[in-house]
Amino acid sequence: MKDLENRVLIDKTSINKYEIVRLVLTQLNELGDRTLKERREVLKRVVEFDSFESCWDSDRLKAKGLVNEIRQLINIKDSFTRMKNAKDEAEQRTKQEYLKRAAETQKLAQAKEKFKSELSELFIMKDPHKRGKLFEDVFNRLFNSFGILVKEAFTLTGDESEGIIEQIDGVIEIDGEFYLVEMKWWSKAVGPDEVAKHLVRTFNRGQARGLFISVNGFTDAAITMCKQSLDKVVIVLCDLYEFIMMLENKGDLKKFLKAKIQASIVDRDPYQKVNL
Repeated sequence: MKDLENRVLIDKTSINKYEIVRLVLTQLNELGDRTLKERREVLKRVVEFDSFESCWDSDRLKAKGLVNEIRQLINIKDSFTRMKNAKDEAEQRTKQEYLKRAAETQKLAQAKEKFKSELSELFIMKDPHKRGKLFEDVFNRLFNSFGILVKEAFTLTGDESEGIIEQIDGVIEIDGEFYLVEMKWWSKAVGPDEVAKHLVRTFNRGQARGLFISVNGFTDAAITMCKQSLDKVVIVLCDLYEFIMMLENKGDLKKFLKAKIQASIVDRDPYQKVNL
């Protein structure tokens, strides 16, 4: 552009505006992408131009038409650019969502394998008290892995220094409902006495519901007691084998629990086996 500037400074009558514009645009185009910003600025100023009084009378309409034509071309180009950008953004979102789902699937698969591995260790553990506490931890981690909100085991003590008066293995939230969780690793089926204690804990919390997980199932008397209590509270009974089979079949823990809850409420069967 220096030679053009010198020419204008030395003898401006030797060149007109048309030639100046043509030379500037030619040189900008020859420089390619390096002058993309400058070429866009030129176009911006052209389409924003709306004062044609300085044009010759005979050229005024022609100038307006040419500027309008450039505006239309830019609008068309911008439309395609916007469509391409929208397409690229959609593809990027799809890719990110796929990667996110893949990561979540892998994380969930690892959690399932860890759950089964930890259960295997519990089966050979000799200390029943330690095994019971670890059993709670293993399940709480499984709940967390499936995005189920968990409040882990806690105890309540009396106001008159009478020590622990109640112990709850955990609380989970499903669809806005809170379930008090009781877990038992016993060598025999859980009977009505232990189920009754959990029902009382649940009754005492108004709108709370109950979930009881047993390694070796429940006696008929315990199941009957829970069925009779359904008029007052929702209670769900599960045994460990159900969770293992659900995971072996690549099931979803939330869907499994919701199916169990529905069976308890609709079919009035707190121990109904569900297939997903």
